[in-house]
Amino acid sequence: MQKKYQRPSWDEYFLDVAKLVSKRSTCLRRKVGAVAVRDKRILATGYNGAPSGLAHCLDIGCLREKLKIPSGQRQELCRGLHAEQNIIIQAVIHKVDLKDSALYVTNQPCVTCAKMLIGVGVKDIVIMEGYPDVLARKLLKEARIKIRIIKK
Repeated sequence: MQKKYQRPSWDEYFLDVAKLVSKRSTCLRRKVGAVAVRDKRILATGYNGAPSGLAHCLDIGCLREKLKIPSGQRQELCRGLHAEQNIIIQAVIHKVDLKDSALYVTNQPCVTCAKMLIGVGVKDIVIMEGYPDVLARKLLKEARIKIRIIKK
């Protein structure tokens, strides 16, 4: 008898897509991928890396490494955009509304991205791993945005 194929749940499926998207990351420290979804349809994807047209850290090195800046601190001293920021940029460029969407991301958003996601109306965030940003979690909770962790 043939074994029955187990289809992934929608959460697993979209997290797998986010994980695949993260492979495009040009960050030397952390590969992050994100997928914005509404009604089980992908609206936009994003990964962390330098803005279009600028040199990538893969090519010129990491400023944060050179300055020995710990993870989660002084994010403004990075030439890269976060995956969540790139999703918002892609949505704007392609005229896609992110209101009431869900975000699937390999890591918890930082406080800057959390504020941006609140602003564009994301309603649900599904992550694979945490991130050392307590304020981001507090703001997302205050905005009534659910964060679910699904280990992959």
